Amino acid sequence: MVFNQEFTIATLGFSDIKDVTRQIQEIVRESTIQRGLVNISVIGSTASVSTIEFEPALVADMKEKLEEFAPHDQPTRHGDTWGDDNGFSHLRATFMGPGITIPVSEGHLVLGTWQQIVVIDHDNRPRERRMFVTVIGE
Repeated sequence: MVFNQEFTIATLGFSDIKDVTRQIQEIVRESTIQRGLVNISVIGSTASVSTIEFEPALVADMKEKLEEFAPHDQPTRHGDTWGDDNGFSHLRATFMGPGITIPVSEGHLVLGTWQQIVVIDHDNRPRERRMFVTVIGE
């Protein structure tokens, strides 16, 4: 069986990190799939999906490291070409990736105790991000 669902989440940009674990678990529950996989994707080229221990200090550390990796104020050829000054956001999103796959067992996400699913919006402005979720299994 395959079950798809989409939802949106409001973000602030500049690597704003949002916990979407509850939304994903609810979609898995609605799917009625007991064993399988769930794929979580963010639509767009300036955001990513990952897992993290979603607590304030680690979220701040992550944002700091992303800024070191691809500073928002460093000029890029993309920004020079298009004038949108968001080349850094494309670089961050490309290295992190637009989606992840998580196992499902007994109708629940298989995650560690301190592991949450997050969407990270790297763009240089607030956005409404579309999330596409596919649950596959039986």
